[in-house]
Parts: sequence; C-alpha cells; structure tokens
Amino acid sequence: MNTSDDTAGQDGLAPFATLQGNNADEEPWWEVDHSLVGQFLARSPAGMAVMSPELRYVWINDALERIGGVAREERLGKRLRDVLPKLDAEAIEACMQEVLDTGKPAVDIEYRGRTRADPEREHAYSTSFFRLDDTLGRVRGVCYMVIDVTDRWRARQRLALVNEVSTQTGKSLDVIHIAQALANSCVPGLADFVAVDLLDPVLWGESLRRGPLPGTQTLRRAGRRVSTADLRGPIAETGHTVAFLPSSPGAGCLVDGTSYLCPALDDDTGGWLAGDPRAAGENHGLGQCSLMLVRADARGHALGVATFVRGPSRGPFEQDDLLLAEDVVARAAVGIDNARRFTREHNTALALQRFLLPRKLSTRSSLEVASRYLPAHAGGVGGDWFDVIPLSGARVALVVGDVVGHGIHAAASMGPFRTAVRTLADLDLPPEELLAHLDDQMLSLIGEEPSQEDSPASAVLGATCLYAVYDPATRRCTMARAGHPPPAVVSPEGSVTFPDLPPGPPLGLGGLPFESAEFELAEGSVLALYTDGLIEARDRDVDVGLARLSAALASPDLPLDGLCATVLDTMLKGPADDDIALLLARTHALGADQVASWDLPSDPAVVAEARALAMRCLGEWGLGDLAFTVELIVSELVTNAIRYAPGPIRLRLIRQDVLICEVFDSSSTSPRLRHARTTDEGGRGLFLVAQLARRWGTRYTTEGKIIWAELDTSPADGT
Repeated sequence: MNTSDDTAGQDGLAPFATLQGNNADEEPWWEVDHSLVGQFLARSPAGMAVMSPELRYVWINDALERIGGVAREERLGKRLRDVLPKLDAEAIEACMQEVLDTGKPAVDIEYRGRTRADPEREHAYSTSFFRLDDTLGRVRGVCYMVIDVTDRWRARQRLALVNEVSTQTGKSLDVIHIAQALANSCVPGLADFVAVDLLDPVLWGESLRRGPLPGTQTLRRAGRRVSTADLRGPIAETGHTVAFLPSSPGAGCLVDGTSYLCPALDDDTGGWLAGDPRAAGENHGLGQCSLMLVRADARGHALGVATFVRGPSRGPFEQDDLLLAEDVVARAAVGIDNARRFTREHNTALALQRFLLPRKLSTRSSLEVASRYLPAHAGGVGGDWFDVIPLSGARVALVVGDVVGHGIHAAASMGPFRTAVRTLADLDLPPEELLAHLDDQMLSLIGEEPSQEDSPASAVLGATCLYAVYDPATRRCTMARAGHPPPAVVSPEGSVTFPDLPPGPPLGLGGLPFESAEFELAEGSVLALYTDGLIEARDRDVDVGLARLSAALASPDLPLDGLCATVLDTMLKGPADDDIALLLARTHALGADQVASWDLPSDPAVVAEARALAMRCLGEWGLGDLAFTVELIVSELVTNAIRYAPGPIRLRLIRQDVLICEVFDSSSTSPRLRHARTTDEGGRGLFLVAQLARRWGTRYTTEGKIIWAELDTSPADGT
C-alpha cells in the first residue's frame, strides 16, 4: 500500500512502509495505516518531537505541548532556546547535535528547569535522542522523547538529604556541631535559610523536664545557614538568644509539637508578627517567603525548634516538604539528645575529676611544683591524676597515674586508687613495694567489677603509675613505675634526660615484680611527670613525642607555671586525643645549717649527751622555745633505741617548715603506743611523744628503722 503525499504532509512525517505477508503474491496479513501511526505518536504519554538538521521543530505531539506549556504553532520552525529559555537549552541542543553528527542515540539524559506549564516550580526531565535517516541513508533530523521525572528526582533528592543529615549529625557528640550540620545539610537542598534554636538545658547538658513547657521560652541559636544574598533572614546569629512569645507559631510548635507550614508568609498569614516586635524586626526583609517550623524532640523531651525559609524566588513549601523536614529534624534530634546526654556525663565526670584531684599541692620547701590536667577532646574525662604527698624526714612523694578508660567510671575509679596511694605512702613504703601493694589493690578492684557482658563500658582494665620519692637532705630521688612513661629530668643548665628506669608491668596483671632506681638530682633540677596522652597521638609515635617534650622542657629558668604552658603549647597542635596530667617539680636541697646529725654508741649514759647536743643545736637555730619539748622527745627516742636495738644509733635534727627529730637504729621491731596503767613503772614514753609532737611515726630502711617526730616551729601563728 502506498501513502499519498497529502497524508504524509498533514502529520509532518515521511511515508510509513506497509507490513506485507511472507510472499508478495499473498494478501497482507497486517496492514498499519499511516493515520494510526500518527495517532499513536500524537497521543503517546511521552512528549515527542522531531527536529530538523538545523535543530528546528518540524513536529511535536500533544504530550510535549502539555509538558512544555508552549503551543504547537509557537514551536514549529523555532529552536528550543527560542521557546523555553529557562531550560538549559544550550546543553540540550549540544546533545542533539552530537546525535546528528555521530548517529549514536543518547538515552535517559536528565536535566532540570522551568517551563511555561509550571513556571514557579522546578521540574526534572528524562530525555532520549536518536537520529532519523531515510531509506537512502540521508540524515533527515533528530527525534527526542521526554518524560517528566520530577517525582523520581525529588524522591532521590529527599533520600539523599535524609542520608546526608543522618551521616553528618551522627559524626559528633557536640550539640552545636550537630545543629550546624543540620542547617548545612538542608541549605540549599530544602530551604534557602535554616535556623536551629535549642533550649539552654540542651546546650549545657542539663536534665530536661517532661510535660508541657511553661510560659515564654527563651532558646539559643545553635545552628544557622543562609544561601541567597537577597534573603537576609533573621538577624539572630549563632549563640544569640531567640524568644518565642505565646502568640507565635514557634511557641505553639515548641509546646504541643505541631509543625507549622505557611506557603506564603505575608501580612495576612503573618499577622502574629505584629504582636511580637522582636520577631517582626528579626524577620524584616524576608518578603513573601515560605515558612516551616518543626519541633526537635527526642525520648519525650522537647529540645528546640528548627526554622525553614524559602525566599520568593523559589516555589513555596508543600506538604511533602514538611514531611521531609520532620524526618530530618527527628533524625538530628536523636543526635542532639545523645550529645546532650554525653555533655551531661562529661560535665559530671569533669566535676568529679576536679573534685578528686588535689586542689592544693603541699610540698613544704622541699619542692616547687606546678600541674595541669586537660580532658580529652573526644573521649572526655579519663582516669589521669597526680598528687604530691609530704613524707617524714622532709621527703616528698610525687605520683602520676592513669586508670584505663574514660567517663564517670574512670574518674570515680581514680578516687579510691589515689586514696590507696596516699594510704600506702603514709606507711613510708619504698616505691617498688608501694606499687606491689597497688597491684594487689587493682586486682581487687577488677574482681569487684561487673562482668564484661553486664557492663562492657564500665569495667576497670588496669592502670599505670609512676611513684617517686625525693629527699632534700641527700638530693636523692628514688623512683619506680608500673607501665608508665619515664619521667624527664631537666638539669639546671637545661639539658633534658629520661632516666633509665625499669618499666615494670601495668597494675592489675598481678604476680610480676617491680624495680626501683635511685638518682641524685642537682639542686634546681626540674622533674617532669606526665601521662601518655602528652606524648602519644594518632599522628606521631612515642619517640617523636619524647623528642618534642625534651625540646619543650629545655627552659628550666622559666617559672613552673610558664613551663607547663610551654609544654602544652608545644605538644598539642590541636585537640588532645587522650586526657593529660602533667606535674613539674623543681628540687631544693637542705643546707648544712638545716641538718644536724650525730652517731651515738648504744650506751645508756649517752642519753644525757644526746639531750645536750640537741639543746646546743636548737640554740644555734634560734629555736630555744622548743627546748623543753625536744629534750623530752630526744630523751625518750634515744632511750628506746638503746634499750631495744643493738648496735650504734644516730640522732638527726632537720630544720625546715617544721622541726624534725629522727633516731636511727638497727632493729626492725616497731615500737607500739600503749596506755600504761597507773601501777606501771614504764610504757608512757611514746604516749608523751604522741602528745607533744605534731605527728610521729616509724619508717624502715635497709639497715633498720627510723623513729621520727615533727614539731611546729611557730605554734603561735600555726605555721
């Protein structure tokens, strides 16, 4: 069957071939009329058009006329850029030209823009292009088919936005960071302006009240972003307060949780602004914008309100936009509440840590000390701690430790650990013995902890510790460590060394020995004790950290507080990965005019000589007011040593902030304080010593023991 030229011309198509039977002599089994094909193309739900080789319209169907909103008469003979300038006509025509040149079809090319059919709303289109050739192979034009995929595009965009909000708000445990991440993710994809306003208790990590919120609520802007220069938006910046009066939609949204949608905020729909001068001022310049308000809440608590604004240049918000806003705000609210709870725990742990750490370091005149504690930026407060403990004989103990873990449990575990160190220090144990007892104590703590299945985040796994004892009379420092970084010693000239101190196992392993080492320190040396957070970081190894610490400490003339600041500034180039404890001590030695020592034979007749030597020394020191008391104490301690200990004895007086009287003997038997009965002839000596002395005690040495007593040198002013 042949088609006439008139029939072909009315649809603007070349003649269509007729489908014949298998044999030319047979009747046709199926014949397609040209008018049917024309109806099929014209009535197809997909928009279709034929363009000439010059890329001008020669034919369109009804669907394309509806999709573009441009009548057929306006299109024919014109280019795409002439009829739909709000589309990316240049890129589309470039794609058609490539199809004309190569003959290779272009399928599912997606682009977005606005047409006359819906000029206020951006649409997405999927278009396929293919070249038209005649039977002789001549290029006659290009045909394209287009469908509106706005719903698919918007669904994809919404899913991408939900994923973006979930990802960005799940990266942090900082309330401000999460609120800002929500604003950043929603601009410009969902809105031109987004503000996240939160209640103060949320920002400070405080507990939230359940039930209705009373009265006018004041919030604080935690996140804010604007994308267009012509939309000035609310003037409140991040950190500023924002108040919702009872008559405003924001207050209603905050109180009852009902979201607010206003497609066009004008004088009629925004009448509530008239009763709120502050809000009217803050929103001046928005114009006829579109507004959404969504409450952020989690676990039954109202956290704040998120505000979404679109300027007049974009289409208004729709109900689907409100559903999307509610979804992303709900996801961000969970992260905000988690951050609030973390902040609360962090603040509690920090307060506990500050309470358990020593508020004032007492060293008498043996040492000058300074300290710093910094919690970790991400992990929060941990179990790092330090202490300075005055010991008998003018000696001072320096200790730094690190209980494994972070949070309230680590800080709370540090408390009894530090108490145990102070208790053992009062027994005047050598450093290695003290660590052995601490190891037993840590095993006891671990045994009392819940199982890992019951409380995997709270179990104590162990601790490290460095314990050092400095004696100003001999300038000797004895140290031992349990899995802890070595101390640094800064000489008066500025050279920095790390003493070769046996490392020892961490506390809590049990059964392994600890060793100590003794060093002589020049007067004016600086001893630096620290936890591993100071020298270890993700971007450097321990050796690099020790080298950097050595360079930071090489300024011994600085005041210790200034040296602490220098060390932290040098070691920390950003937020700390782990919490840090730093203790610096500058040593002082006792001069020859502060220590008097006499070796005495074990003879009862020497007691009188001992008293005379002590009285003469007190006179030289200007402490004659203490003569009677010291005479009694020296007489009692020397008499006991002669009576119960073989071999020679030694009497030593030390003048420091207090007067210290010490008697050395070779016996390892400790005297016991007892209350003598009225009929007893003896047993009252140590009782008198305990009554007269500020404090007294016994400590053991490798050769025997020392009984000591301290007296205040200025009883009148309590020093």
